[in-house]
Amino acid sequence: MRLDPFYLIVDSANWLERLVPLGVKLVQLRIKDMEQDALRFEIRRARIICAAYGCQLFINDYWQLAIEEKCTAVHLGQEDLAGADLGAIRNAGLQLGISTHDHAELDAALAAAPDYIALGPIYPTILKQLKWDPQGLDRIGEWKLRIGRKIPLVAIGGLTPERAQGVLEAGADSAAVVTDITLNANPEARTRQWLALAAEHRR
Repeated sequence: MRLDPFYLIVDSANWLERLVPLGVKLVQLRIKDMEQDALRFEIRRARIICAAYGCQLFINDYWQLAIEEKCTAVHLGQEDLAGADLGAIRNAGLQLGISTHDHAELDAALAAAPDYIALGPIYPTILKQLKWDPQGLDRIGEWKLRIGRKIPLVAIGGLTPERAQGVLEAGADSAAVVTDITLNANPEARTRQWLALAAEHRR
């Protein structure tokens, strides 16, 4: 599969309603600790919004709901990967992305035959506390050699437009972005910066 160089990650369909119409082509809905009915509603809204604008949507963790709501892709962390029914995910035709932070996790991800692999954190991140130190650009190149050309590599963690070019040049196929946009004083303007960067990279 091919991934857009700009991968937006948000925690609500409201963000998608604001930002996807600007031209975003790849998003992940990553919601934590929400009641089941509300979560289903968010996933349904996200699917409708993304379908209207031709945007590829990955649902983080909730693979059962993704199947039930007729989504097309899921992203799993390592804990969720261990408990997921990969057969059900594949039988439903969902594309699969998997997070990795070290060599053991990369081996586990490759064994699941994913459609892409994510590596992080590349730089220090405020999104969540992690036991791994920043991976750095050299690790991107190492991961890309390990997974090969056919599996896209997503870099995540502390990314900004200024850092993105180095990440993509190091071997990442896509740069995933969370707080650089959601905590920005002007998320729409920052999103347009990322879109311009992605367009330049595609050229």
